[in-house]
Amino acid sequence: MRSLLIAPLALLALSARSEAPAFRFAAPPVQGALVRGTAPPGTVALTLDGRDIPLASDGRFLIGFDRDSPARMTLAARLADGGEVRETLAVAPRAWRIQHIDMARPSTGPTPEYQRLRDGELRLIGAARLQRSPSLGWAQQFVWPARGRISGVFGSQRIYRGGVPAAYHSGTDIAAGAGGRVVAPADGVVTLAPPPSFSLEGNLVIIDHGMGLSSAFLHLAGASVRQGQSVRQGQPIGTVGATGRATGPHLHWSLVWNGARIDPQAVAGPMP
Repeated sequence: MRSLLIAPLALLALSARSEAPAFRFAAPPVQGALVRGTAPPGTVALTLDGRDIPLASDGRFLIGFDRDSPARMTLAARLADGGEVRETLAVAPRAWRIQHIDMARPSTGPTPEYQRLRDGELRLIGAARLQRSPSLGWAQQFVWPARGRISGVFGSQRIYRGGVPAAYHSGTDIAAGAGGRVVAPADGVVTLAPPPSFSLEGNLVIIDHGMGLSSAFLHLAGASVRQGQSVRQGQPIGTVGATGRATGPHLHWSLVWNGARIDPQAVAGPMP
């Protein structure tokens, strides 16, 4: 009789464990990728390796994994009843395009005058990246902002003699041709638009897509949007140019999630 009583209790315990709240993800974590997920029911706050991440009212969230993201990260949900759900995320590595150069890395630095100019520009860009809007563009399937040959891939990097690395390429270059139309890849709010024109980026537009995700469009010939304007996916925002530090007409598109740099090709999929 005793064994007959134990069996149902064991089944109940197993059922309770199997029904414990858990995270749900639309795709596995990969370096340079965006992953959309849903938090356990009752979640009131969410952290990734101890840093707060935005949480939508319906429990959805977004995580971006940097090009050099660590192999393991901890996602934690704080529940309304005081409980906590934690999950260790295994972030798959990617093989980036690395070019080894048999020469010393150029050591010429910027002049003091240029450095002062650049510091001011970076403050403006950083402030635009920090702006947050209630846009739901982050939840859309992104489209390509321009069409053409991919002339520069995200994550590519030069390594000079002695193992000295240069900065990696932080976006995707599209050789769309001078004057080609550039559109918003998803809904959002413009947080930066010309003027001014920047020394490196040239005419620059930044769009906040919500949940800490933003797009930047560099080297534009001109922009057709203004700061603070809401834009819809597919809406024209400017034209391809070669302003700033560019060797020819192209669009440099970069994506950033809460400081993590994301591969635009991984988000938009194959070029149409």
